[in-house]
Amino acid sequence: MGLVNLQGQTALVTGAGKRVGRAIALALAVEGVNVAVHYSRSATEAEQTAAEIATQGVQSWTVQADFGQPQGAVGLVGRVLELAGVLDLVINSAGTFLPHRLDEVTWEGYLAEFAVNAWAPFVISREFAEQVGRGCVVNFLDCRIHGHSVAHVSYLWTKQLLAEMTTMLALRYAPQVRVNGVAPGLILAPPDEDDSALDRLVGQVPLKRRGEVEDLVSATLFLVKNDYFTGQVLYVDGGWHLK
Repeated sequence: MGLVNLQGQTALVTGAGKRVGRAIALALAVEGVNVAVHYSRSATEAEQTAAEIATQGVQSWTVQADFGQPQGAVGLVGRVLELAGVLDLVINSAGTFLPHRLDEVTWEGYLAEFAVNAWAPFVISREFAEQVGRGCVVNFLDCRIHGHSVAHVSYLWTKQLLAEMTTMLALRYAPQVRVNGVAPGLILAPPDEDDSALDRLVGQVPLKRRGEVEDLVSATLFLVKNDYFTGQVLYVDGGWHLK
């Protein structure tokens, strides 16, 4: 089929009030996509994102759901369908990134990250496949899903689990629904850290530089436009995962 024309489609982007989710939501709007802007606590930022999306001549909605709650993601797809009437794309970009070393991991801490980083995108992907029955899902992973992280152990476990879920979902719901992943590297520092945290790691990257948010946006657009990709992971990391 070749490249998909996104004009007139409708997307749900989780965590779209800030950072990567916001950038992807705005880029989809430029492509002519109507966007449901999900947020948890960033209502003001979500409304601003939705307003900016509307300037592209497409429709936008905001929808709140707290993925930190066990049932937070349940029903989100149905709510978007009530608002928009249709849904073609899901971008699961919401996530949490907490510092837990191996000797600091607790059951409660792991569950907090599991709920947001793995369970919520799984529930949303499954509801999308079962209620809509066609379209495309992109899950945000991490370039270290086949490696290690000394300082963010429970976070990485959840992303490794989501990577496996992505493969299983791709197989289960093909050919009607495509499910792929984007695995970022050194692109954005955690919200509570400055860029120096990333600059210290640049020497480990084969391309010897950090990436940009635009690199993640272009990778996401590539996956939603190319309809012969499913079960794939694009590493947007300058080759970091190779080491």
